[in-house]
Amino acid sequence: MKDPNWRNRYTAAVRYYENEDYYRAGILLEDILPIIRGKKEAEQANYYHADCYFQQGQYIMSAYYFKQFHDTYRRSSRAVEALYYYAYSLYLDSPTSNLDQTNTHKAINALQDFINRYPTNEYVKKADILIAEMQIKLEQKAFDVAKLYYDLAMYQSAVIAFDNFQKDYPDSYLQEEVAFLKVQASFEYADKSYYSFQKERYEDVFVHYEKMLERFPDSKYLKEAQIYFENTQKGLRKLQKTINEMEEERGK
Repeated sequence: MKDPNWRNRYTAAVRYYENEDYYRAGILLEDILPIIRGKKEAEQANYYHADCYFQQGQYIMSAYYFKQFHDTYRRSSRAVEALYYYAYSLYLDSPTSNLDQTNTHKAINALQDFINRYPTNEYVKKADILIAEMQIKLEQKAFDVAKLYYDLAMYQSAVIAFDNFQKDYPDSYLQEEVAFLKVQASFEYADKSYYSFQKERYEDVFVHYEKMLERFPDSKYLKEAQIYFENTQKGLRKLQKTINEMEEERGK
């Protein structure tokens, strides 16, 4: 760090990097990058600098510097790899499904951009796998949100959230469970509604039940769904009886 000759510091940084001492290499590279801007050593130094952050698990920093490398050295033999590692760094920084998924969306967009730019690159296959993995995470997040509405007895919100899930993730492995939960939530919503709204909402239960049967005729949730179907029929009969009694009372 104290050597006035930047070339000596550069040589030491490369040596540290090659010996996998990424912490010391990163410190030296950070120090000399402004000095060697425009020189032939700058390209390698910038790439190593980004990779030092990556190797130390500082993925936000590595994403930033890999992207900067790609945009600065587009003709470099490492430019494509840098763009991939920019996206891969975002992927590694993607949180678990119970947290905010903003970074997951950023990682998916970055990986898709890489695929679109370099469709024949060797990293494309892995990028596809990573996108699929993060899509499952987003599916789980959407499912958990909808299920939370149900658990909190916010049945109308749960039905809407389950409906959105079905539209947004039509091929999800969770579709069968969501179809059943939609029947369940719509029944609870109807059953706990004011009587003047019950008829329409009970009829919605039948619609969701029939759609579930149509798509999953052998569903493992079929017996439970049938109970809700039968309870909906009972609810309608009880409602009609209540309406009849009220009309009789008014007639008197």
